[in-house]
Amino acid sequence: YEPDWLRSPPPFVHLAGEVGASDLVELYGAADVMVSPSSFEGFGLTFVEAMACGCPVVGVAATSVPEVVGDAGILVKAPDSGQLADALRRLVTSNEVRRDYGERALRRASELSWSHAAAQTLEVYRAAHR
Repeated sequence: YEPDWLRSPPPFVHLAGEVGASDLVELYGAADVMVSPSSFEGFGLTFVEAMACGCPVVGVAATSVPEVVGDAGILVKAPDSGQLADALRRLVTSNEVRRDYGERALRRASELSWSHAAAQTLEVYRAAHR
């Protein structure tokens, strides 16, 4: 399904298409917020990528997103335009709130590294062995 506005986006929307890794870091670093209204995330890698760049995130409290984001972003109950707009408004109208969520995002992303996952997995194996 492709919404009508994607076929002819408003003038303030720029569809970037596929973005390379280095450009993605620049985009997340320059963004005030990253929003993903998806209700079907397998892991939520886009959230981790944005948070690792200090970008505040808004997502839907479904599937893996609450576990990935934790308290480092604003989660709405449903992919409802009103709920998403309220969450975005909180972030874009307050430098303090945006800065707070950006700092939380960096902390949370650092907990989701491969080395951290490996250490946790090792601990599970050690506990099972005991």
